[in-house]
Amino acid sequence: MATQQPDDGSRLPVISEPVVEVMDEAECLPLIAGGGVGRIGYTSRFGPTVLPVNYEVYEGSIVFRTGFRSSLEEDLRTGIADAEYNVAFEIDEMQPATQEGWSVLVQGAAHFVDTDEELAPILRLDVHAWAGGVKDQFIRIIPTRITGRRIRRTADSAG
Repeated sequence: MATQQPDDGSRLPVISEPVVEVMDEAECLPLIAGGGVGRIGYTSRFGPTVLPVNYEVYEGSIVFRTGFRSSLEEDLRTGIADAEYNVAFEIDEMQPATQEGWSVLVQGAAHFVDTDEELAPILRLDVHAWAGGVKDQFIRIIPTRITGRRIRRTADSAG
């Protein structure tokens, strides 16, 4: 990173021009594989909604938990057997000092984990609820599309 000299003689870093790199699914999966905090985006009864949740990756899907009868759970229930609501899920990592980072967008169906057979392996993931409290409804996002962007800084020639 290039530097600039202020009036007091010290050197400050200069942030160079950003370069946006589009990432495919194969590049995105390792970035999100470890779980962490992501954001579920969907259209609620009150309009567009984005909420942070803790998640884990299980068999290529995103798993998180919410409470029974929570607004999230109620909004994602379609009321139609075997019909699932399409959602977006975003995970990112940013470096404020360099203004570099990446963002992954997972799009797909929000599948309610309702059977004991589905639930048993998911319970072993140890997914904790972001907001704490009793959150016994697990939801899996079955991806139909995974895309991402990485922002890097180019070398600055001024300096």
